[in-house]
Amino acid sequence: MSASGGTKAIVAALAANLAIAVAKFVAFLFSGSSSMLAESVHSVADSGNQGLLLLGGKKAQRQATPQHPFGYGRERYIYAFLVSIVLFSVGGMFAIYEGYEKIKHPHAIEAWYWPVGVLVFAIIAETFSFRMAIKESNLIRGKLSWKEFIRRAKAPELPVVLLEDLGALVGLILALVGVSLALTTGNGVWDGIGTLCIGVLLIVIAIVLAAETKSLLLGEAAGVEDVEKIKTALVDGDTVTRIIHMRTLHLGPEELLVAAKIAVRQDETAAQVADSINAAEERIRAAVPIARVIYLEPDIYSEAAAARRENPAKKPGGPGPAPDAAH
Repeated sequence: MSASGGTKAIVAALAANLAIAVAKFVAFLFSGSSSMLAESVHSVADSGNQGLLLLGGKKAQRQATPQHPFGYGRERYIYAFLVSIVLFSVGGMFAIYEGYEKIKHPHAIEAWYWPVGVLVFAIIAETFSFRMAIKESNLIRGKLSWKEFIRRAKAPELPVVLLEDLGALVGLILALVGVSLALTTGNGVWDGIGTLCIGVLLIVIAIVLAAETKSLLLGEAAGVEDVEKIKTALVDGDTVTRIIHMRTLHLGPEELLVAAKIAVRQDETAAQVADSINAAEERIRAAVPIARVIYLEPDIYSEAAAARRENPAKKPGGPGPAPDAAH
């Protein structure tokens, strides 16, 4: 994901949510609608979340230090995870509490034109923000479905903004339905039910975000396409004859670690092996520019060792597979 694309979507969402939060809170003060109060808190939480994403992006740009030799790229994952916590606690749990209280102690909505007018305005503003997030996502989504894009994206910002904006739009519709039913029936319980639905929706989205960002925090390998590009670039058939084994790990959305044990020719000198490794690193970086940290270990490939690894012989202490297919 391009950093500029994610930043555009975050800034658009932040501007929309700040304007919407003020409008919703004013509508709550004039109407007393619990749905409007829940939506006000929701928009404030979303604004805070976008602030966290921007802060995480800024901190992730710090240079590596002796204490953090691989840099701070994962800061973006940490702040995205914090977003899910804020969305769950501040947005979802508050809405459920407020909805319960409104159902338990219902009261009629006053000055109905305030909540209705603000909700219509908010839907228009959120649609603008959602459209921006979709536009920026389409630049990098390729042929992936939206579900696959959210699950596979290594940069957390766009998936977070997409889910937040989607949740905001659905929440606004739920609030509008709840307020409309409360006005039509004269029963404020409907307003509380709409608020409860908003809370459940926010908690579901928070759980999805937490699950996806947790996976990124634990460390994800490169995507299938990038792995194939690395393998193709690594083996030239001359100096590097095959890959014995390889591991990849995202140090951040735009920084990839590649570690591999490669097979070189047995009759090569140390200088030739060093040149082979340097050339292989250049090929990898040309094929996958985000592969910035590369460790290659040369070895001599052994078919016998490979066979033992494929079919490890049982020993008295249990199975003991060879660590790799090399001497």
